Amino acid sequence: MLSTVGHVGASMRDNRVMSNVSLPSLAMLSGVPLLPQSLSDGEEQLDRLQQVELTRSTCMSLWRAGAVLAWLEVVMGMPMYARACSENIKSGKVLLGLTDEDLELGLDISNPIHRRKLRLAIEDYRRAEGDQGLSKASEMDHHWVATSWLSDVGLSQYSQIFQSHLVDGRVLNSLTRRDLERFFNITDQFHQTSLLLAIQLLQMLSFDKEALQARRTKCEHQDRDPIVWTCHRVMKWVRDIDLKEFADNLQGKGVHGALMVLEPSFDTDAMAKVLEIPGNKHMLHRHLYEELKSLSAPHSDAEASDVNGSASNHTRGAEERTPTRRLVKSPLRFRASSHSAERSSCSSLPREARVQALPRTKASPVHTYTSVEITNV
Repeated sequence: MLSTVGHVGASMRDNRVMSNVSLPSLAMLSGVPLLPQSLSDGEEQLDRLQQVELTRSTCMSLWRAGAVLAWLEVVMGMPMYARACSENIKSGKVLLGLTDEDLELGLDISNPIHRRKLRLAIEDYRRAEGDQGLSKASEMDHHWVATSWLSDVGLSQYSQIFQSHLVDGRVLNSLTRRDLERFFNITDQFHQTSLLLAIQLLQMLSFDKEALQARRTKCEHQDRDPIVWTCHRVMKWVRDIDLKEFADNLQGKGVHGALMVLEPSFDTDAMAKVLEIPGNKHMLHRHLYEELKSLSAPHSDAEASDVNGSASNHTRGAEERTPTRRLVKSPLRFRASSHSAERSSCSSLPREARVQALPRTKASPVHTYTSVEITNV
């Protein structure tokens, strides 16, 4: 009897240990075939992973039904449409030919941003079949956008709505001011501008996350290259210039480096306003102006040309298309506060402190997928 109890106890301990081991590994370790049902589950998971890997190495036009389903569920993160997909889409060729109406009626996708996400992805894969490769935006999934990116922008309060719309890098690249208000219920114009300029920064770097992070790392402890600063880095800078009592006021405001550099109207008064520096603190306003002026000067010609060159490579396209206009210079315009007696002598910065930015109008889109037309959205 004691022997039997000891055997059962040992078996239970072994089961707890082995529960963390994958099914295929379990089979190899034990040398005993798994039960038919367990084998079926394990093979299904293994097959799903193999199908996902296949989608990364094979043209979409060659996909079979299993690859299409794995791509939708795992790569695109849209398992809620898996059943309709398995019933209606049996190959990558069919997937490549889907229209917005097909997605809405055939796959029952009522969310227009979800449909846009799929159409942009399909278009990206279509271009990839011409040996161009997938865009860097494809590496930005909706979890990264809703958490990391929005946090860096300083607008984490919109994380849930971005998550529900499954906004990935491709969708980010297509968003317009009208989209933000219509689909995301973002009515604050300052927040809209903050998001659009954060997207513009991604465009300037061709949506290369590694390049963006590399530049941010270089300036983490140096007051340089402010265009790539996150809102957290801006708050650190505010503390470093001895205005730490106002730094936390930037939380949830959407003040990041691209906004500071690319928005012409963002001057000393605007910065003082978001920091909530009292208007009667004249010397603090003057101090802020001098620090912003110092920050705006590029540390090297290469740094300035890097920003200028990146911006000049991008043109607009898609939904609210406007004629291409000549690029204009948008200065890092940190004028002195109206409370300062020396405002007239400090109203602009030297030419070398200016960077080139894309011209923007209030309702124009900020994205670069010029070959993709967004329709029926």
